[in-house]
Amino acid sequence: MPPLTDPTLDALRDWLAAEPAVLVSVCRTQGSVPREAGTWMAVFAERVLGTIGGGHLEFDAIASARAALSGAALEAERRFALGPSLGQCCGGVVHLRFEPVAPETAAASTRRLQAEFDARRMPLALFGGGHVGRAIVRALLPLPLRVHWIDSRDEVFPDGLPPQVQSEHSAPVEAAVRDLAPGSRVLVMSFSHAEDLEIIAACLTRLRERDDLPFIGLIGSKSKWATFRHRLEARGFADAEIARITCPIGVPGVVGKEPEVIAAAVAAQLMQLR
Repeated sequence: MPPLTDPTLDALRDWLAAEPAVLVSVCRTQGSVPREAGTWMAVFAERVLGTIGGGHLEFDAIASARAALSGAALEAERRFALGPSLGQCCGGVVHLRFEPVAPETAAASTRRLQAEFDARRMPLALFGGGHVGRAIVRALLPLPLRVHWIDSRDEVFPDGLPPQVQSEHSAPVEAAVRDLAPGSRVLVMSFSHAEDLEIIAACLTRLRERDDLPFIGLIGSKSKWATFRHRLEARGFADAEIARITCPIGVPGVVGKEPEVIAAAVAAQLMQLR
């Protein structure tokens, strides 16, 4: 498996190394708007990386940025009323920040973007470094999640993981549940059904103690889940506790067992949890 990277920020670093740009960011919003605060695009003389939502808002922002690249004065922040001034039916208000970026300041700008995006990421704990786990990590790279990737086999993780993916070797694997970030969404798909059961039991125990894991998903069939239910009941977990587990995982209606198909369905489900 090749190293996992953030392709958008990688492209920004490469482009900025060659030419200046204006970084256009949504700094705050009111009402209905196309994109949320923190969204950005980089405007170059003849190309654009990213988007702030399209339409007249983006068209005008690109025009202002390119005028600045040609020497025109540039306001650091501008207010756009989408309905009255731009004719967009969203009707809200967007405040845009305009920041000239030269090749010599590119590293600092990309680090700041990475830090801002990381602060908005939803924490996810993924147990399992197999084919499906890897496909899910790849699918989640462009999405606002922070992944804590855990396996009992430390040799399974690929090299070159991006900053938003932290790998951990844990033996026994369920011991990692104790130290998960509060609010973590949890996906369980280890190489072993026995490990899966221990991880799920540890998650249910943590729910009893702290109730701070909003979603716990287990990969598997209906028959696997029926077996797990009986075993969890035998361990003393009540029906209401067991009902906190989602199995199978993924949005309904997506057919296919290929790792990439499963990953797409799981990614969509996670976005529903934001």
